Amino acid sequence: MSVTQTKQIKFYSPASSASSDSDDRPDATEPIAVDTSAMGSELNCCPASPTTVPAKSALESPMRRSGRRQRTTSIGNQTTTANPSEGIIRSNNRTIYTAGRPPWYNCAGQQVEPFVIGICGGSASGKTTVAEKIIESLDVPWVTLLSMDCFYKILNEKQHELALINEYNFDHPDAFDIDLLIDVLTKLKEGRKVEVPVYNFVTHGRESQTKTMYGANVIIFEGILTFHSSEVLKLLDMKIFVDTDPDIRLARRLKRDISQRGRDLKGVLKQYLNMVKPSYANYIAPTMAHADIIVPRGGENKVAIALIVQHVHTQLQLRGFKLRETLANSYKDQPMPESLHLLHPTPQIKGLHTFIRCKNTSRDEFIFYSKRLIRLVIEYALSLFPFKATCVETPQGVFYEGKRMESRKICGVSILRAGETMEQAVCDVCKDIRIGKILIQTNLKTGEPELYYLRLPKDIKDFKVILMDATVATGAAAMMAIRVLLDHDVPEQNIILASLLMAEIGVHSIAYAFPKVKIVTSALDPEINSKFYVIPGIGNFGDRYFGTEPSDEY
Repeated sequence: MSVTQTKQIKFYSPASSASSDSDDRPDATEPIAVDTSAMGSELNCCPASPTTVPAKSALESPMRRSGRRQRTTSIGNQTTTANPSEGIIRSNNRTIYTAGRPPWYNCAGQQVEPFVIGICGGSASGKTTVAEKIIESLDVPWVTLLSMDCFYKILNEKQHELALINEYNFDHPDAFDIDLLIDVLTKLKEGRKVEVPVYNFVTHGRESQTKTMYGANVIIFEGILTFHSSEVLKLLDMKIFVDTDPDIRLARRLKRDISQRGRDLKGVLKQYLNMVKPSYANYIAPTMAHADIIVPRGGENKVAIALIVQHVHTQLQLRGFKLRETLANSYKDQPMPESLHLLHPTPQIKGLHTFIRCKNTSRDEFIFYSKRLIRLVIEYALSLFPFKATCVETPQGVFYEGKRMESRKICGVSILRAGETMEQAVCDVCKDIRIGKILIQTNLKTGEPELYYLRLPKDIKDFKVILMDATVATGAAAMMAIRVLLDHDVPEQNIILASLLMAEIGVHSIAYAFPKVKIVTSALDPEINSKFYVIPGIGNFGDRYFGTEPSDEY
């Protein structure tokens, strides 16, 4: 939709006010299960990276660490203090990113593809070690490591019997499900969520569960036949071949297969001589010609690793965006878009805004009147979903021609932290609704929104989604959240963005990038200031609601 397309703003006049209960309802989202090992189990509700899950206290804004208390994260019985100079906290089997993912899309909502590195080499050549060294040296959290080992085909009964006696060739191209591999790698490069199979080398079969992957600025794909498929080669931005002495590879394979995969010495040698060695000569070594960089000695080659990392950093810088500043200076003096739905400014609505905008309103009153206004916004948002005609019989035996929502699959997704204040209202009006969460915070150095964490229902693509944020200024955080939903295959027309207060520039930004997303708010303010606050606005909604406003006593 062009920003010049207009229509009269649609107003909604609520029949009466409503007040939410003060007690918070438990979150209705499915529990999260995370395994951060290289071949971990699936995520029931995926974090933004396969290895990301923040403890509850990690959701506090970094803005409030200065001059108040230092952030801590509690995991099980162990508590780890976050070091502000580091971007990551590791504890037990969990990883918490304290460095978020910057925008991976432009002002039009179009995303830039991640940088894909392909690493090829013979069995036990050190491909995974090279990949891990690159990740370690890159020092950025948003990196996905995908192994070709995940894509071994499911064996039939005869093939399984051959595998048990070391007579099935796992190093042959036909052993891999190349079509599935290409599909998964393509979706990852498109920025979409994928389900990756988990292969069990002891039983020679796939696990029933899969591993969820989403959100990467860099994708590293490693395997013995990484360069074999021409379709895979087209997806790779950098191609690395790890060249290791055959005797070293054999020694590593003996140690690995005997200690980790339960094989015996005779079986490993038989498999190596009859299958592994010939396959390397026939299918792997010839693909060295496709490599941009050949790395001798694998992970021990520090010079090669440094050169690779330097090139990747350069590519990432070229793909970066200055989103918020651009949005703040765009779309000025434009008529309101068709996708905006504004509550009619009745005396009741104006009265509620008077309370929450006044700087002298106490926190208790601010919460009370905010909840009333939130309830009205959510009720209006629900009225925009499709309804169908239905007939019911009343207790008096008379038929009534009414309406019923076409779909019962409705999900609420809050943009933390302020959006969480709207969850209670959506739970009050939608029975047993599922709630997702997306944590987006502003980087104080760059001024850009960054994605830290998300937890969404696994089948969210089948739902109508109410995306909730208390206020929208430039629209940068809301655009990031919408982009996340689209990456999880939620149709754009199935998303409604609900907010208490929006700046006009934020409405234009969202409508231009995502014209099919409906926008619902109770008020529009004309401008934003240099700090990206809505003017006249209501201040920092999250601080006022949760009582975390800066105090003079610190």
